[in-house]
Amino acid sequence: MNTSLEELLDQVRERGDFIDRQQAAGAVENVLVILGAHLVGDDRTDLARLLPQQCGALLADAEPASEPLTATEFVDAVASRTGDDTAGARRTVTAVLGTLAEAADDALLRRILIQLPPGHAGLFGCTEPG
Repeated sequence: MNTSLEELLDQVRERGDFIDRQQAAGAVENVLVILGAHLVGDDRTDLARLLPQQCGALLADAEPASEPLTATEFVDAVASRTGDDTAGARRTVTAVLGTLAEAADDALLRRILIQLPPGHAGLFGCTEPG
């Protein structure tokens, strides 16, 4: 990706129909902290390297989760951070993860999806790895 923070926020803002960059920044922060807690190793650092430094740090510095989340639980975790209802949290998650999916190459995206429980691919806007 190697885009600027402003470009990333504009992509998330458009995809999620957010009012401004500030709303998009909140979405990015909330999703990356949760995603980072569920990725380990090179997959997490490789994805972080594709993002603007501020965003990559959110992903890379997240505390590891004690147990994996289903896709529904992932959306619920974002809802609890944002105060959104399930539909709003799902819009936030798909806006951010869809933008990340465009930044990552197919091999990295596949490795990320393999780390997550089945069902997350739809949140990234793609199909489950076979």
